Amino acid sequence: MNRVPLAERMRPTKLSEVVGQEEIIGKGKILTEIVKKGEPVNLIFWGPPGTGKTTLARILAHEFKADFVEISAVTAGKKNVEEVVERAKLNWNLKTRTVLFVDEIHRFNKAQQDAFLPHVESGLITLIGATTENPSFEVISPLLSRSRVVVVQPLSKSAIITVLKRAIKEEKAEKRVNKEAVDLLAELSGGDARSALGDLELALSLAKNVDEKIVEEAAGRKLPGYDKKGDNHYDTISAFIKSMRGSDVDAALYYLARMVEAGEDPKFIARRMVIFASEDIGLAGNGALSLATACFQAVERVGMPESGLILAHCVVALAKSKKSRATTNAWFNALDLARKTRNEPVPTWLRNAPTKLMKDLGYGKGQKWEAGFHLDKNYLPDSIKDQKLFD
Repeated sequence: MNRVPLAERMRPTKLSEVVGQEEIIGKGKILTEIVKKGEPVNLIFWGPPGTGKTTLARILAHEFKADFVEISAVTAGKKNVEEVVERAKLNWNLKTRTVLFVDEIHRFNKAQQDAFLPHVESGLITLIGATTENPSFEVISPLLSRSRVVVVQPLSKSAIITVLKRAIKEEKAEKRVNKEAVDLLAELSGGDARSALGDLELALSLAKNVDEKIVEEAAGRKLPGYDKKGDNHYDTISAFIKSMRGSDVDAALYYLARMVEAGEDPKFIARRMVIFASEDIGLAGNGALSLATACFQAVERVGMPESGLILAHCVVALAKSKKSRATTNAWFNALDLARKTRNEPVPTWLRNAPTKLMKDLGYGKGQKWEAGFHLDKNYLPDSIKDQKLFD
């Protein structure tokens, strides 16, 4: 008989058992308040792997006394969606709510996400999606507007240690695992409780007494000195960006290698390079943004370890590129001016004129539908007509 994995056995069954996530669980926090009110809400859980998105969905469904249906967007198709709808209709007749949990909802295409809309709108289905990607880009707007996005954070090292100690007690292995091993397991987890529990389970199967050496063997890697005290993660990405900004190719490659060796998400690194290409290179190298975007897409499709080469290629190109913050400075100037003058009227001649009355009032006066057409007038509102944002 196969034994249920430790991570599954340690899965919390109520909110009070969940470790961490103080931003969304606790007095006055969103999930606790939703449970208190007893009214299901469509939710999108956004966070890294192993942070408890599936667990939270199951707990909410249990609290609502709802039928919990779980599908993965990786393997589910149109037929699965139709089956869920039919099941929800039967539940409706029995006065039972249906909570549909869609793992990796970002992997559903637009048509598949559209299929849920009428049933979410009618209340037949309460949708809870889970995604590791920014839902603003990966979930269709109509579905997003009908849902609350809840950010699920990576667990802190202390929270992971709490989870591990619970599991060790459950396994009656208090005398088998030393303190240093627990600390290292938490360090290597990267905030992923599932990963930490998987490594612990394997370590317990490898040796009677678990120390740091056994943990490294179980985890398949050594601690790379990254995020050792919680700040190194941010220090390293900061050093990486500043090295590219300073055109130091060797340092940029070095910090890239440290992050990759530490198991950093390559998409996180690529995403930062996309931002850097506009923020620090800008008009000095108009091809940089295209290169960084292509890098991100390639990393997404290829995966590690080969993506290391793609990242290195992009890093060298960005570090060696000429730099300009002209557009960055102009953008922040524009934001600042817009905040101060947000109610200033748009010049009449720049406004749209869909009706005869509006044309008679001077809306769109003098405009021609021609490429590069320009009138010798002030395009900015009159009160700020002399402002210069771009140098």
